[in-house]
Amino acid sequence: MIYREAGQFKTSYASDQAIFPIAQDRWVVAIALAAAFVLPPMFADEYWLQAVLIPILIYGLAALGLNLLTGYAGQLSLGTGAFMAVGAYAAFKLTTAFPGINLVAVFLLAGLVAAGVGLVFGIPSLRIKGFYLAVATLAAQFFIVWLFNRVAWFSNYASSGTITAPPRTVLGVMVAGPESTAAARYVAALAMLVVLSLVAKNLVRGRVGRSWMAIRDRDIAAEIIGVRPLRTKLLAFAVSSFYCGVAGAEYTFLYLGSVETIAFDITLSFLVLFMVIIGGLGSILGSFLGAAFIVGMPIFLANAPHLAGLTLPVALQKQIEVMVFGGLIIFFLIVEPKGFARLWQITKEKLRLWPFPH
Repeated sequence: MIYREAGQFKTSYASDQAIFPIAQDRWVVAIALAAAFVLPPMFADEYWLQAVLIPILIYGLAALGLNLLTGYAGQLSLGTGAFMAVGAYAAFKLTTAFPGINLVAVFLLAGLVAAGVGLVFGIPSLRIKGFYLAVATLAAQFFIVWLFNRVAWFSNYASSGTITAPPRTVLGVMVAGPESTAAARYVAALAMLVVLSLVAKNLVRGRVGRSWMAIRDRDIAAEIIGVRPLRTKLLAFAVSSFYCGVAGAEYTFLYLGSVETIAFDITLSFLVLFMVIIGGLGSILGSFLGAAFIVGMPIFLANAPHLAGLTLPVALQKQIEVMVFGGLIIFFLIVEPKGFARLWQITKEKLRLWPFPH
């Protein structure tokens, strides 16, 4: 009964096309956002902020970028780690070359650099698709990581090849560098995620999103009705790479502090892809649910034996974690192939009908 929209009349096109047309959704989202900004910085300790919440936010942004490309535009990519690396190294070069530049501007400019690189590697999508396109983006993954390894200019000729985030402030608060607090980094990552998620939601609801989905569902028919494959696919690669680039910059500045190129290897690309598949293709909410599952479940499995009062050898515990984690992924994909976002959608539909029979 509490989720019934009876009596909520739409009196304008704007209200009918709102992101959250049901009042209950608007209230829940507003309360959740207020709680997310206030409660964790006040009550969560360093471990929860640094090891759980900040990675979920950053991985969620990267998964959102990949979901725009793969879930909405239908272009399979295995180069997410490479585009995140472009954003990380671009942010590092910008902060060292222009010390006075605002950190938010650094993130956005790093995303634009990654978007330019994504445009270049998106050109093959005009001739190939499916697994062949995945191989092309995989080549981008290997080439970009190799380039950052071989050209010392990108790391300012550091002998170790490691890039380190310099101290930076936003609105007078230190959010990057060794002196920054986990709470400040969390709030900065959350603010970026909220703003970029709102932009993504409006993109997929508009003409751009409809063009992406037309290309995804039937590219030949889409071209016949006037959708331009060249512009549409390249725009999808550019926007996706922008989001991944911003996530890569945050990965370095707000999460790890210092990274090597190995942090952006093919493992990271597969990890983000798993987040999108488990969370739900073609769903913005699914990107965040998948990131929360991939980040949170291994932590839960690692602590489960201690909570149950069991003491296991470290090697055996790690093997059990891997097996259980893989089994859970398979189970959830069998139960609901469309991901957690579809489960949430089914739950909302049942709430609308409750307590009446389905």
